[in-house]
Amino acid sequence: MRCIIIKRKGWEAMLTGAILAGGQNRRMGKEKALLPFSGELLIQRQIRTMSEVCEEIIVVTNQPTLFLPILDRSIRIITDYYPGKGPLSGMHAALTLSRNPEVWIVGCDMPFLSAGAATAMQELKAALKCDAVVPVIEGRSHPLHGIYSKGCADAISALLLSGESRVSEMLRMIYWQEAPEAHFAEKHIGLDFVTNMNTPEEYELALKHAAEAALS
Repeated sequence: MRCIIIKRKGWEAMLTGAILAGGQNRRMGKEKALLPFSGELLIQRQIRTMSEVCEEIIVVTNQPTLFLPILDRSIRIITDYYPGKGPLSGMHAALTLSRNPEVWIVGCDMPFLSAGAATAMQELKAALKCDAVVPVIEGRSHPLHGIYSKGCADAISALLLSGESRVSEMLRMIYWQEAPEAHFAEKHIGLDFVTNMNTPEEYELALKHAAEAALS
C-alpha cells in the first residue's frame, strides 16, 4: 500500500494525524492495528481516511519493526518519550513531534474514523479558540478522536512527570470544548467514528457493520 498525503490549501492544511498504536492488546489477543479489515489492515484503513485532511501522518508505537514493512515511507513512525504510560504518553509524543500546530489524535482500534468529523472539529476549535475539541456522544467524551493544539504537550508532560497517566486528568489541565452530537448531525456526519474494538466480539461486530454499510 502506498498512502497518498493530500496537501490542502488554507488553515485546514495545518493538521497532523496521529495514530496511537502502543497498547498492550490484552483483551483482543493480537495487535489491533494489524487486524484485517475490509480488504486491508486496520491501520492502512485509518491512514487512508486521515490522509483526506492531514498533510502529515504519525504512528506512535514502541514496536516500530511491526509497522516499517507495511507503511509507506511518508508515514512517520515515532516512539514514546515516556514508555509504559498508556495513551497519554503517545499523545505527548505525537504533539511534541508534530510538524503542524494542530493534531488529530486517534486510537489504533477505531475502524470508522471520519475525516468529515475531524474537519468539523477543527472548524469548531478555530471558532472557539480553545486548546482542544473532543466529541461528546451520549454523554461520554471521546478524547481519542479529538483535535489538539501542539501546545497541549506541555501540560501532558507535567502530568506524566508527576506520575499521572490518566487521559481524564489531561482534560482537566487544558482548555477544551466539546463537539456535541448536534454539531455532527447538522453536518450529516454519522456517529460511528467513535467506535473502538477491544475484544474479538467487538471486532466481529465492526466487520459486520462495515459489510452492511458497504451494501447500503
